[in-house]
This record gives sequence, C-alpha cells and structure tokens, in this order.
Amino acid sequence: MNETCKNLTTRRSVRKFKPDQLLETELQEVLAAGMNAPSGMNRQSAVMVVVQDPEIICKLSALNAAVMGKTDIDPFYGAPTVVVVLADTSAPTWQVDGTLVLENLMNEDWGMVIGYWGSMSARQVFESEEGRKLLAQWGLSENYAGIGHCLLGYPDMEPKNLPRKSNYVIRV
Repeated sequence: MNETCKNLTTRRSVRKFKPDQLLETELQEVLAAGMNAPSGMNRQSAVMVVVQDPEIICKLSALNAAVMGKTDIDPFYGAPTVVVVLADTSAPTWQVDGTLVLENLMNEDWGMVIGYWGSMSARQVFESEEGRKLLAQWGLSENYAGIGHCLLGYPDMEPKNLPRKSNYVIRV
C-alpha cells in the first residue's frame, strides 16, 4: 500500500492533546498541504487562520460549545493550535473549496503523526456576532463563512481504528 493510501485508511480523530506546541516546520508542512488543495477554477476562495494564542483558542472553543448547546465542555480537547478554515462566499464553489482545504490539513497532519480533530460548527460560530467580530479583527470581510476548525497537536491518546460499515460501496 502506498504512503498516501496508508495515511487515508489509518487516519483517526484525536480527542486528547499534549500541551506542547507544534514545531514551526511541522506546522508549515501542514499549512502547505492546505494551500495546495484543489479549488473551483483555481479561485482559492478559502483562507486559513492559524490560532496559537490560548485565550483566543479558549474563546473559539466556548463559541463552538455554545453552538452545540453545551457550556461545560472543551470541544477543542486542549489542542495547542487551531487552524480556522473560512471561505469567501462570493465564489460559487466556496463550501467545497474550504472543505478540501480542511481535508488536506487533516490528512497531512496524520501522515506526520500529528493528532487532529475537525470541528464542523465553524459556520454557525462565524455567523454569530462574536464570530463576525473575530473576522473583522483578522481583516476578513463578512463575505467569509466558517468551514471548520482543524485542531492540531501531539496526540496524548491512541485513537481507535474502528471498522468501516459493510455496505459502504455499492457496485452497479
């Protein structure tokens, strides 16, 4: 099995991270994978906001928890780095563009044995008043919508490799 296929078939979500920050070289490799994701007509409508400030991560985590209807959890599981993927809604393929960036981030970091967890409540977070304020602080217009959060860090757990369902593929 080639390395790409191996990474794709063994990739699993990590829900417990060590507090250590990623090495800058590792982070740059993961971001390069996101930057090279395909996009509709090469518009590159997505952007990645790298957050390593614990205070902002805590705020983003709380906003995500609120979307989930919870107040007593950390849906970011203590990840020391959060990559927020957003996309410009003026591009007709913005949702797919951003999702492909998120997928590339997750697959690249797993190949490097960096743990990840993808949070999909970013759209609701950045539709909120607090989310809009963050977009403005980051220099992004209200045309941007949240796609997802890629949580990065070194795993502090061994993720389980669960079996795939039997009827996943239908041949015609």
